[in-house]
Order: sequence, then structure tokens, then C-alpha cells
Amino acid sequence: MDIRVYRPGELTGADRAAWTQMQAKSHLHGSPELANPFLSPEFALAVGRCRRGVRIAVVREDGQPAAFFPFQRSAAGVGRAVGLGVSDAQGVVHRPGFTWDARELLRACGLAVWEFDHLVEAQRPFEAHASGTYPSPVIDVDQGFDTYLARLRDRSPKFTKSTLAKDRRLGRDVGEVVYVHDERDPAALRTLMDWKSAQYRRTGRSDRFAHEWITRLVERLFHTRSEPFAGILSVLYAGGRPIAAHFGLRTERVLACWFPAYDPAFSKYSPGLVLHLRMAESAAADGIAHLDLGRGQKEYKDSLKTREMQVSEGWVTRRHPVAFGHRARRAPVRALRNVVVSRPELFEPADKLLKQMGKIRSGRR
Repeated sequence: MDIRVYRPGELTGADRAAWTQMQAKSHLHGSPELANPFLSPEFALAVGRCRRGVRIAVVREDGQPAAFFPFQRSAAGVGRAVGLGVSDAQGVVHRPGFTWDARELLRACGLAVWEFDHLVEAQRPFEAHASGTYPSPVIDVDQGFDTYLARLRDRSPKFTKSTLAKDRRLGRDVGEVVYVHDERDPAALRTLMDWKSAQYRRTGRSDRFAHEWITRLVERLFHTRSEPFAGILSVLYAGGRPIAAHFGLRTERVLACWFPAYDPAFSKYSPGLVLHLRMAESAAADGIAHLDLGRGQKEYKDSLKTREMQVSEGWVTRRHPVAFGHRARRAPVRALRNVVVSRPELFEPADKLLKQMGKIRSGRR
């Protein structure tokens, strides 16, 4: 087994094509999780344009690519998943039946440790090092939107009826409702980012778009078009003005939901829910098999989902002082966060406090 590490710009067109082909056929070999856009070469290359230290390990067998492992590393050998903090799927993209030794792979990549927080399923050499596994809700539309909507009605009749009624009422009260699945106007993307930043501040969360590299990454991916990868901006208009939007990434069979937001002036119409139903309908018509809503406990995700996948977090470490030091710094913070998020008696007061702080930061009482 030959393992070589490349900078993003050094990856050949043939290697990129092989990587994409592995993703495209993954569902035929029982590994549909590998088709996630966050595991695509386009995402790794885009992060490489915005962040230092992005590398791609290519594993070859008999001269042919067998696996691709994108990662970020520091000069000291601390490794992280590409785009850690904004990436919702991480791991090795590989041919059917391929397996690897986790520590051998790290050694070849010059890493003392590799940290992940959204490791996809069936990555057994890495799963052995996971500290926790968490649900990632999914909307299945592979049998068509009508089938999904019928299942939603059966499972949550009041929710479905209410959301569809709000869609109609929005049209009566505000004006014609128009949904654009693939909006190409950069101004609409800027509106979405402004809404999202305001939401982060309002709820006391850290504003991701205050980080220049995340803004540049989203803008770059918005303009990225290849076969079959694309950044997709979906916008819900009412009365000629945008009231909800979402930016995500797609491959041939997966739409990864990433940044949803809406104008709070229209909150009584639940525009975010209306938007997600319109997205599911258009995604189904476009040949998408499922929408990945991403890890995280949110009421709207529980309402819309058809099932859950599992993602893991943790560290793969070698016997190295850098690995011990990195894990010692990171483990307590991550463990505390996960305990708070997983326990309602802790999460609810913490969430309330964050929102109160958000109001103060936003100049409201």
C-alpha cells in the first residue's frame, strides 16, 4: 500500500476524477454516506484556498487510487478534519472493501493526532477511537416528494397541516410566494449571511461569519460548479422580497443542509419550515436521494426527518507528546459541551442564558 500526501493544488485531474467516481458509486456498494458533499474534493480544495495546512493523502494499490483522506495539519503535527467546525461529514473516501490501519495512516501523513467531530458511519478504523456518537437527521426523498409528504402526514399530521396552511397564508397576507431552488444572485447570499449573523448574535452564539475564512469559503463554494458538485442557494420570496434562504452543498444524490436563516419579521409564518418543504420537493425532482440536516438537536429537524444517521467525534492518536497535549486541552471542553447539550435540565437554562446575553449584545432588553 502506497500512501502519498499532496497539497490541494498538486492533486491531478485523474485523481480528482477517481475520487468523484468513488463517491458517485458509493451507494451501489452499501456506503451511501461517502457521497456527502463535505467529503468531496471540491470542498477540500475550497478549504485549502481559505485555510493553511490542508493536505490530501492518496492511498494507491497496484498504482490505482484506493482511498482519499483530506485533513488539515499544523507545523507541530496536530491534525484536524478538513473544515473542522463547519464540516458536517468527515472520513476516508475509499473503494469497496478497502480498509486501513488508523495509526499507520497518521504516521504516513506526519500527524501525531487527528481530531474529528462528524465522522461518518462505517469508518471502523477511526470509530474505535470515537469518544461519542450522535444522531444526524435525514429527509429521504428517493421515492419522491409525494411519498415523503404522505409519510410526514402520517407521522405528524398537525405539524404538516399547519406548515402547509402557513405557506398559503403567507401568499394571501404578503404576496405571491416564489421559491427559487438554485438562486445565482450573490446579493441573496449576502442577505442570508446577514440574517444568519443576526441570528447567532440574537441567540448568544458565536457568529461564524465574523470569521473571514468562513465567509470566503461560503462565497467560493457558492461559485463552485462541477459534475456533480455545486453550492446551492435556495430562497423563498413573498411579495417580491426574500423572507427565508438556505445555502448548502450537493452531490449527485445528497443535499447537505448547512446555513438556513429567515427574516424574523415573518416568523409567524414559519418561513424556515416552508422553505425546507420546498427544498425537499425540488431536491426530489432533481434526483436527490436525501437531505442531510446535520448533527444537532433542533425541533425543526425532529419534525422534518424520516430517519437518523450517526456521526462520531473523537481523536486518533499516536504515542507522541503533541497528541497527549492536544487531547488534554480539548477533551474537557468538548466533554462539558456534550453533557450540557444532551441533558435538557442543563441545556434549557444554558440556552436561555445565551439568548439573554444575545439580547444584551443586540442592544435589546
